[in-house]
Amino acid sequence: MQGLIDHARTFADREAIVSNGQIFTYGELLERSGSVAAALLVGREDLGEARVAFIVPPSFEYVYCQWGIWQAGGVAVPLCVDHPLPSLRYVLDDTAAEVLIVHEAYEALLDETVKELGIRLLPLGEIPDKAPNAPLPNLAPAGRAQLQLRNAQILYTSGTTSLPKGVVTTHANIENQIKTLVDAWEWSADDRILNILPLHHVHGIINVLSCALWSGARCEFLPRFDAKTVWEKMASGEITRFMAVPTIYYKLISYWEQQPKSEQARLSAGARQLNLMISGSAALPVPTLERWRAITGHTLLERYGMTEIGMGLSNSYRGERRPGHVGLPLPGVEMRLADAENNTIREANVPGEIQIKGDSVFKEYWQKPEATAKAFTEDGWFLTGDVAELNDGLYRILGRDSVDIIKSGGYKISALEIEAVLLRHELVDECAVVGLPDEEWGEIIAAAIVSSGTPDTGELTAWLRERIPAYRLPRRWLQLAEIPSNTLGKVTKNELKKLF
Repeated sequence: MQGLIDHARTFADREAIVSNGQIFTYGELLERSGSVAAALLVGREDLGEARVAFIVPPSFEYVYCQWGIWQAGGVAVPLCVDHPLPSLRYVLDDTAAEVLIVHEAYEALLDETVKELGIRLLPLGEIPDKAPNAPLPNLAPAGRAQLQLRNAQILYTSGTTSLPKGVVTTHANIENQIKTLVDAWEWSADDRILNILPLHHVHGIINVLSCALWSGARCEFLPRFDAKTVWEKMASGEITRFMAVPTIYYKLISYWEQQPKSEQARLSAGARQLNLMISGSAALPVPTLERWRAITGHTLLERYGMTEIGMGLSNSYRGERRPGHVGLPLPGVEMRLADAENNTIREANVPGEIQIKGDSVFKEYWQKPEATAKAFTEDGWFLTGDVAELNDGLYRILGRDSVDIIKSGGYKISALEIEAVLLRHELVDECAVVGLPDEEWGEIIAAAIVSSGTPDTGELTAWLRERIPAYRLPRRWLQLAEIPSNTLGKVTKNELKKLF
């Protein structure tokens, strides 16, 4: 992405990446990414938006591959290192990728697939450290406005209700997503962040990695999550900000609670020194927020976004962060709540679909013109499918219409609200609520729980009856060792329904 690379030239001597025990500067990142670009071009002046997939663990190597693809004029297609072969093949086939940059750990897995699809294989280990003095393409010869049209990246949706769709963002889309967050969350060149998030998703790529590098800050990779290591990074003062998904905060709390009092005090004191902690990609249970605040003094900043829009809403960096709410639209983002006929809802406490406009909104679904057309209203609002309401001046997410809004007995019921109450019970460690088809009611409410004890479902129902209306009570219960989720820790509710 051109803006990131331009910024990096002004930070050449600063530390950019910490990876596998080594520190790399912005200058080194530019040099190595230039080498990747040269290896991709091999005599061509410009890749001309050819799709270049890459499968590389979170690392310095990941970043210079991503930047090298952009510098060569290609479209970056990051593959998830945890996905099975059929999922990887689907993305390679769907994007018609011309080249696959592959880390040695995945060469054997993808060798036959690459041959079958006729894709050029570029092993990471065969790319020279230093780039030859070859010219790189000018991505916007007609001016920066051209970057609004030029494709930069394709990320895939989770595919919870249909086959995953490729979300195409342009260089300008990505730049707007980054600049909006850098300003709203007050990034500085002195910030240091730990990136433990998957790098095939907007949360890890944009919110953490790209915002840090745009600012001249330092991003450190932890290839696999380890609670002890994360706590030590906080306690040592090595990082100034941290972003994660709710399940990560839950695991960090669990680790902290297992430590002796003196160790708890040391870890908490270190965590208090950070300037920002954010939770996203899934609903944050209020009990988790409250427990984290008690341990660290931080009220987690909650925000709302998705692959197609980057981040749309955010609680305030300096102002109120209300539990269970996602704040207000970010600068440059137009947002409205709309009813089933796409009429704007202006009243408070009336649920409606979140609809978004702005320069950060994606260009299209890759080679799916009908799906793209259905995703927008006639006057250009993107239909997120998420339901929210304006509550005392801030927006509160009620859930995704297709999986979190249960339609039972004429009521529209938010599964997230039931989950938030259920998590307050001392025997419920994790939970998820879904709607199951029912001839009489349309859907009935079902709850899955994870517990270290053996809760009685009759007692749980009685406990809930004192806290929520009767029409919101679960009719079916399931106790699990683990609730199904994707690589970001977001519950896969369609998979959960099958378990009932």
